[in-house]
Amino acid sequence: MIHLDALYWRPGWDPTRAGEWRTRVEALVGEPAWIMDGNYGGTLDIRLAACDAVVFLDIPRLVCLWRVVRRRLRHGGQNRTELPPECPERLTWEFLKWIWTYPARRRGAILRRLDELKAQKRVYIIRSSKEMDGFLASLSD
Repeated sequence: MIHLDALYWRPGWDPTRAGEWRTRVEALVGEPAWIMDGNYGGTLDIRLAACDAVVFLDIPRLVCLWRVVRRRLRHGGQNRTELPPECPERLTWEFLKWIWTYPARRRGAILRRLDELKAQKRVYIIRSSKEMDGFLASLSD
């Protein structure tokens, strides 16, 4: 499993430069097999071109907000295992705003892109925890 957050952020929440990031993602998708998570729009084109299936979590924003607040309460000030060293869990207004505005600013374009991909790739759009449980159960059948 490739956690893009773990690769994008450097110690102290220092982001990877755009050109370097694209090069890194290109190398990652060049591997023979991979599962990747993350919502980095600047490299979505690379990942969509290289994948054979997409799972898009289209979870309601209030659920997302609750989950990041809960994660902050649970891990506040600590490093989670999927993040690089010296990136303690944090919750910023910028991130909360990104979550809140995501449906209006990004969701529609992503859904349109995924709809265009359906003829060539497997596309799964999951809208709830119940749907996720069903999807995961179907993988083990």
